[in-house]
Amino acid sequence: MRAKFATRTAVIGVSLAALLGASACTTTDPYSSAPRRNNTGTGALLGALGGAALGYLTNTDSGEEGRKNALIGAGIGALGGAAVGQYMDRQQRALEAELSGTGVGVARQGDNLVLRMPSDVTFATNQYSIDPGFTPVLDDVARVLQQYDQSTVDIIGHTDSSGGDAINQPLSERRASSVAGELVRRGVLAERLFVAGNSARNPVASNDTVQGKAQNRRVEILIRPFRG
Repeated sequence: MRAKFATRTAVIGVSLAALLGASACTTTDPYSSAPRRNNTGTGALLGALGGAALGYLTNTDSGEEGRKNALIGAGIGALGGAAVGQYMDRQQRALEAELSGTGVGVARQGDNLVLRMPSDVTFATNQYSIDPGFTPVLDDVARVLQQYDQSTVDIIGHTDSSGGDAINQPLSERRASSVAGELVRRGVLAERLFVAGNSARNPVASNDTVQGKAQNRRVEILIRPFRG
């Protein structure tokens, strides 16, 4: 068992290290979202991941099937039927209670949850290292994710359109992987995680205004029920 854990930890470390590198430059303004129910929004969000750089943190392979097998191997049971909605309802309430007043928005999209982390509370200017003041929030997020472990966790970095893709793609990846690394260090099972950078390809507001660009600079955590 100890050897298996050591091997898994080494693979996780390599996966995270591969997504980390030299810093790039961006600035940020506050952004948050109110809890909401939106049964039609999920497809657009998931579809936007098509151009993202993939980073499954499993010890099997780099595909979704690998993550599924790793979760089953780790003893994570699948959800089905009415239990899915009820489970995600409870997880949403727990996250809203923990994150109230932090600037992190909790949005509901069908049976999925999205945490939107504005860069101004997550990262210092021109950095991808987590701001020390944000670590208590990650403690709260990790605690809820551990409590509700029958869900997968996709961590996606986004930027505004300034600077071009050569800068924005690696920056979006590094910021997402920084959040992933902190969650793993807090005990969230790495097999649940997928890390990606989406550069400026999925804006939530217009990049023609300062306010819109501020909203687009974010890290999102997509939490989905594990259906097996």
